[in-house]
Amino acid sequence: MTETFTVTVEPLGVVLACRADQNILDACLRQGINLPHACTHGTCATCKVEVLEGDVDFGDASPFALMEFERDEGRALVCTAVPRSDVTIEADIEEEDGVVFQPVQDFAGTLVESELCARDTRRLLIDLDHDIVFNPGQYVQVTIPGRGVNRSWSIASPPAQSRRIELHIRRTPGGLGTDGWVFKDLAVGDRLQISGPYGRFFLRETRTEPAILIGGGTGLAPLKSMVRHVLESGAPRHLSLYHGARTRADLYDIDYFRRLEEQHPDRFSYHPVLSDESVEGMASGFVTDAVNGDFETCQGRVAYLCGPPPMVEAALKTLMAKRLFPRDIYREDFFDAADKATGGVRSPLIRTS
Repeated sequence: MTETFTVTVEPLGVVLACRADQNILDACLRQGINLPHACTHGTCATCKVEVLEGDVDFGDASPFALMEFERDEGRALVCTAVPRSDVTIEADIEEEDGVVFQPVQDFAGTLVESELCARDTRRLLIDLDHDIVFNPGQYVQVTIPGRGVNRSWSIASPPAQSRRIELHIRRTPGGLGTDGWVFKDLAVGDRLQISGPYGRFFLRETRTEPAILIGGGTGLAPLKSMVRHVLESGAPRHLSLYHGARTRADLYDIDYFRRLEEQHPDRFSYHPVLSDESVEGMASGFVTDAVNGDFETCQGRVAYLCGPPPMVEAALKTLMAKRLFPRDIYREDFFDAADKATGGVRSPLIRTS
């Protein structure tokens, strides 16, 4: 039997059980304690806490996200740290009005559709064994069979579609989860092990200002979930979606979003942007160039950014130059294994939330 320790979470004063083979974040999320987190694999540093008492194994935390002197000072990333005794941690927990977090659960799923929707990008539709409740923009973790590791992919479908989730997965050369599985052996009918929901990047229901959504590559996935939720539920807000890619072959769901734009002209606008190719009807340049040209000011709006860290950082700078303040910007950086080895781009001004 695996040994179990207690974890006390301050300043909440909550005490919970955590197995010796379970990271502290997972134990907290499964018991309804939503600690700040983003990547869940030791890269982004969002889940950094102070260990006040007890011992932990730091796990596979990136040396860029958790530096040696921070370990010596008793800090840890709870997404990789596992307890070696009873521990007390102090986390930076902020409550938001109108935000409800669901405890993480395990799901079994069946792959019912797999299609190449763009160059090196695959869309998966997965039927779950029971309903998943999540906020539009959150993600799930999928277990790679026989490897004992998980990969995180954002949910592109809306919360109302609770038994079938849509994932967009971009091939990573040599990637264990993509080249080694999704783009190699995974087939319709296969059974999958999934857990979720995770993440603090999601649509804030109480923020009804006009929203600017900026995605790069498969950073479109959580934004699509937001768009569908708003338009299908009749939520009172306007969305401007900017999707950046290198070439036409790298874009997807163009016809889908153009139909939405025709159906909801007063509530939704769609702007595909290509950086390396000129195509009629699409903006040329970086996605931030398009945003910069379309808005004289971004005051009175809210923004959601998702994609590769350099794109997210560039979008952040563009929006702030247009007088949008950090409190009005929510971001999700898509970090991968390469980012863990080399570090990522992250602004100290904006939390991933």
